[in-house]
Amino acid sequence: MYEIIANPEDYRIGALKEGLGYKQVAFPDDERKRWAEEIGVFAVRLDGLSDKAKQLQKLFISEETIMASPASLKTCKVQLFKINDALDIALDLAGKIESEIVKK
Repeated sequence: MYEIIANPEDYRIGALKEGLGYKQVAFPDDERKRWAEEIGVFAVRLDGLSDKAKQLQKLFISEETIMASPASLKTCKVQLFKINDALDIALDLAGKIESEIVKK
């Protein structure tokens, strides 16, 4: 058996099911299935992002000439920083979620 010990206040959100407070309830099978499907979609999207990153890396290390204005290069770099920052946040959240699901 597992228990999710995530505190909604840590994420600045209210309880999903108002009125239950911190009372423990079983995670309904139909809801677990929907969550599992959503997590599967995350994984597919992350695979797609990984593929795009590998293609971009392959282009940048190739012998192909790449033309760009300084403004375009800066814009591209800013976009890459934003992606990196978003990934850092996502990995931190995933680690926190993982630590909040404990085996009982």
